[in-house]
Amino acid sequence: MKTAIISGGAGGLGRALSAALQERHWRVILLDLDVSALERTETQIPIRCDLTDGEQLRDAVQHILLQYPVIDLVIYNAGITQIGGFDTIDEASHRRVFEINYFAAVAMASQLLTAVRRAAGTHIAISSVAGFTPLYHRTSYAASKHALEGFFKSLRSEEGPHGVDVLIAAPSFVATNIGNDQRQSDGTARPGSATDGVDYMTPEAAAAEILRGYEGRKPMIPVGRVAHLAWWINSLAPRLYQHLMERKIGGHTH
Repeated sequence: MKTAIISGGAGGLGRALSAALQERHWRVILLDLDVSALERTETQIPIRCDLTDGEQLRDAVQHILLQYPVIDLVIYNAGITQIGGFDTIDEASHRRVFEINYFAAVAMASQLLTAVRRAAGTHIAISSVAGFTPLYHRTSYAASKHALEGFFKSLRSEEGPHGVDVLIAAPSFVATNIGNDQRQSDGTARPGSATDGVDYMTPEAAAAEILRGYEGRKPMIPVGRVAHLAWWINSLAPRLYQHLMERKIGGHTH
């Protein structure tokens, strides 16, 4: 039985990925800050962990590797968003977004590098359309996802000689927390909760597309219709993309 680890496993996309992998007869280990709502079974193992706490993360990974020293797949799914103009956010909240979206994934990758090499396995970073395009009122979020993509794209070259694949999945808007954003005073919120999203996908549809990309070993996996359009338009005409994005998300024109 193959083994996968998913961070942010208690969220909508994490759960959908777990269910889809279990249907394929995988064992799935889910890491999240609150796993109380997750069922523990022979094929689903929830582990409570604050990924931004270095000691907690090390303990969780060591616990996993004692039982499962070969890891076939790691999905870096944990993340938060931050909604608001740059002139309304402070440095502390900007850093918090990076701690969760970027630094926690890097620390996790570092500690699982050898275990994934043993399996000639795969790392999948869950980025966003905001990882390769601009996104209105999401400066911190977009910056963290750009950093995430830069790290994993570069890691791909280093891990290739070990037989390891490094893939990036870039969903557009996935409806994981509509009506449950738990927004903080600094604008940070649960992902998939924004009311200005466009053409939301279900977590199940997003998970299916991500795993199709994984099975095809696609280095870049745009997830959903909006993500595919954004990828092509931004690649060919970035100024046009920015204009269209501002009209749709920002609600204004230039």
